[in-house]
Amino acid sequence: MFHTTYSGEVAALLVAFFWTITALSFEMASKRVGSLAVNILRLGFAFVLLSLFTWIYRGFLLPTDASQHAWVWLGLSGLVGFVFGDYFLFKSYTLISSRIAMLIMTFVPPVTVLLGWIVLDESMTVQHLLGMTLTVGGIAITIFSKNNDENKYKLNYPLKGILFAFFGVLGQAGGLILSKYGMREYDPFASTQIRIIAGFIGFAVIIAFTRRTGLITKAFANRKAMSGIYIGSFFGPFLGVSFSLIAIQHTNTGIASTIMAIVPILIIPPAAIFLKQKVTFIDYVGAIISVGGVVLFFV
Repeated sequence: MFHTTYSGEVAALLVAFFWTITALSFEMASKRVGSLAVNILRLGFAFVLLSLFTWIYRGFLLPTDASQHAWVWLGLSGLVGFVFGDYFLFKSYTLISSRIAMLIMTFVPPVTVLLGWIVLDESMTVQHLLGMTLTVGGIAITIFSKNNDENKYKLNYPLKGILFAFFGVLGQAGGLILSKYGMREYDPFASTQIRIIAGFIGFAVIIAFTRRTGLITKAFANRKAMSGIYIGSFFGPFLGVSFSLIAIQHTNTGIASTIMAIVPILIIPPAAIFLKQKVTFIDYVGAIISVGGVVLFFV
């Protein structure tokens, strides 16, 4: 779609901005109508947006020109990333907030690098590894605090919420690797369509088997939740996911996922202003360290 020296890195940076808006929108919606309803509705809305866009942009309403290879692996990516990963990520929003969940999601880069090395035979330079270490390390310190009386570190948030966010890490990292393998040179927006189709079917099966269709009706009746879902769908599955595929198509998956991981830095001001969340000094320290790590990918 666009080709410059750092086209992949720029796309990844845009993803970070998009996902900041998405995280805040879906946190609000998930707390009102539940993560399952938010997940399937946002995929449905995003599919409509993507279909209209690809019809204008490519001349295809649906990805009918995709190869069998793309359908299989991108479909699997949709199940791993959207159904498994995002279901648990959205659940974690309701337990530890989107800001802290996004902090934990910064563990996506090392997991992605490991999977990229195993599956795609990718490598990273020492500078890239240092940048990734600073980014992840700077953000990770926020979820721990030191008890001076016992001289021990402890978690500041519920273990269940943290574990759910870690499941989100596994889903996103696995989804990125499967996406890159399945997409190859195929169009990123059409690739996202395939992922969304698989994810929507996955959630539809879950809702049908658990007989929780009433959640959808409840969600449509909640105007504030629906506004959050609309906004989150536009900036998340539509723009965010599509640009994340542009990013990994034009640069190393480890580099792309690390730059995307600065969402916790970007989310601090709006979380404090709009959601009235407490932001501590260590949050800002972690932000400075993490941004310094991302800078290493551009020098």
